[in-house]
Amino acid sequence: MACLLEAPLRISVLSEVTATSRHYVDRLFDPDPQKVLQGVIDMKNAVIGNNKQKANLIVLGAVPRLLYLLQQSSSSAELRTECAVVLGSLAMGTENNIKSLVDCHIIPALLQGLVCPDLVFIEACLRCLRTVFISPVTPVQLLYTDPTVIPHLMSLLSRSQRTQEYITQIFSHCCKTPEHQTILFNHGAIQNIAPLLISPSFKVRMQALKCFSVLAYENTQVSMTLVKVLVDGELLSQVFVRMMQRDNPIEMQLTAAKCLTYMCRAGAIRTDDNCIVLKTLPCLVRMCSKDRLLEERVEGAETLAFLMEPDVELQRIASVTDHLVAMLADYFKYPSSVSAITDIKRLDHDLKHAHELRQAAFKLYASLGSNDEDIRKKPILESGVIELLCSLTQSDSPALRVNGIWALMNMAFQADQKVKVEIMRALGTEQLFRLLSDPDTNVLMKTLGLLRNLLSTRPHIDQIMSSHGKQIMQAVTLILEGEHSIEVKEQTLCILANIADGNTAKELIMTNDDMLQKVKYYMGHSNVKLQLAATFCISNLVWNEEDGSQERQDKLREMGFVDILHKLTQASDPNLCDRAKTAMQQYLA
Repeated sequence: MACLLEAPLRISVLSEVTATSRHYVDRLFDPDPQKVLQGVIDMKNAVIGNNKQKANLIVLGAVPRLLYLLQQSSSSAELRTECAVVLGSLAMGTENNIKSLVDCHIIPALLQGLVCPDLVFIEACLRCLRTVFISPVTPVQLLYTDPTVIPHLMSLLSRSQRTQEYITQIFSHCCKTPEHQTILFNHGAIQNIAPLLISPSFKVRMQALKCFSVLAYENTQVSMTLVKVLVDGELLSQVFVRMMQRDNPIEMQLTAAKCLTYMCRAGAIRTDDNCIVLKTLPCLVRMCSKDRLLEERVEGAETLAFLMEPDVELQRIASVTDHLVAMLADYFKYPSSVSAITDIKRLDHDLKHAHELRQAAFKLYASLGSNDEDIRKKPILESGVIELLCSLTQSDSPALRVNGIWALMNMAFQADQKVKVEIMRALGTEQLFRLLSDPDTNVLMKTLGLLRNLLSTRPHIDQIMSSHGKQIMQAVTLILEGEHSIEVKEQTLCILANIADGNTAKELIMTNDDMLQKVKYYMGHSNVKLQLAATFCISNLVWNEEDGSQERQDKLREMGFVDILHKLTQASDPNLCDRAKTAMQQYLA
């Protein structure tokens, strides 16, 4: 079948096509098989490192002819192999080249070629398939279309080191979903790939390791199986530990640490196991140091954040390991001097990774500060990170603003007063007010989340509202009056309910009739979430165990709140009904 490109592209490229390019394609149609073979070999030599020549040959229709020759049983083994080699070379060009090859159905043709007994031809087909599949423009699902393909690839693993390298690389790039993990697992991926971890070939060991990292990611079934596997009499987890040793290449150390991280997060290895505490965690912290490449630092920080996210003890250990918190501050200072970089491509690459570095650091800060008070109190407060994050909330980039606030929100969660006061001081009321009127909904939601975390526990609520109450109430009013989503208004009403829980702060609501009318409106709203949050606010205001409760109850009764509460006790939503009954009981006590 013809491999056609869109007409405008074809014309523009054809205008550059040289007579030589035509000559290469014409020779593929020669009746003499020997001349055809020589033509393919000459074409192979012509396209090496020449993207323009590759594009010309694709436009002139070389691909369908090469695929035809590759699939013909009358073609010699040498010719078929050379066709696969040329196709592999064409695939190493641009993404457009790959798209053209995929459109010409190169994948089914090469997969069919794998049933041939000739090993050299099989290796050439696999090499080309590998190049096609590692491209981001190739749909990975094409590997799973024919159910006989995966088991056949498994059977080819034993043929040679090359088949091992190419097949494991294909698997690691094409395992993108839980379904893919299950297919590979069910076809014996673990048993077939595990022995490759002790292959004499570094490339084979590395690709096998990458396979296990994608198979184990968020997969309990795979992880629980991996933990029992023996490789040459040694537990797989110990093989991974050996691969994390400092004398191994960084790529190997990092990927082995990922495997153990994923097995740990899936529950196959305990978080207090020595292989995690003494090996994996220190290895990942090492990957965060500034003498590592940008990509390695990003991957190391993201993996470390994932490892310790649910575990307070790991967070504590990480926070005091190798000055990690101070190292992370460097992530925000990159690139330090743009003018020093003269290569534009390099600058583009570094700026992209600088953004990824910041994202990775945010994830790590969020993990470090999410559970353990001591970590927040000492290493994070002393490192100047709070000022850094507050300054990022002023960025022109919404993504940076969101991440800065997100990290602050996590730090404020169940934090002590010292941390909260420091956040408020560093952020400043003006900036908080600006963020609460940010046009980006994600920024607004994260800021409301931050404010909600700051306004928790009574002494903190009273202290913050005594110094910033006027501006916070003004922001709450604007949001409740504005055109915002249900989620934004619910979060705002929850903040109001927290303020209503303060000892002195609740007076800022009680003395504001306009605000009380807004709460009343939302108690009668059609959305249950908003009704619940508003009712919760009133429940806190009328709570009878607190000073001044009788006066507050009387005022709210006069404003008609008791009638609304009575109606809500008949609500169809059980949570709303219960909340209204709880508030009503305060009047009866």
